[in-house]
Amino acid sequence: MQRLTADDQTIDAQQLRAGTASAGCEPVSSCRKGAVVTVTGRLKSVVYTPRETVPTLEAELFDGSGSVTLVWLGRRRIPGIEPGRTLTARGRFAAFDGRQVIYNPWYELAAG
Repeated sequence: MQRLTADDQTIDAQQLRAGTASAGCEPVSSCRKGAVVTVTGRLKSVVYTPRETVPTLEAELFDGSGSVTLVWLGRRRIPGIEPGRTLTARGRFAAFDGRQVIYNPWYELAAG
């Protein structure tokens, strides 16, 4: 019955959480600072941020439980890293400027 009354965002979040569990990854909401984690989800946004010293490519990954910003230092573009794509990322979970981040993560894009 809940599925009939839930909005699209709620259903999407539930599906992403189920995908996290089936992939054997940690939910973003349970990741702790300093831990090496593997997360999976959908990219909500991708932004190139020119910095004075090092350019960065930032992508917000949402897994249904929360979001983490994936940051690639020194990169302007990475083929396949675009909003709507599903990927799995691995790296050290950190916090910077009040955001949850993983710097220079290993990643694998899902097919499609």
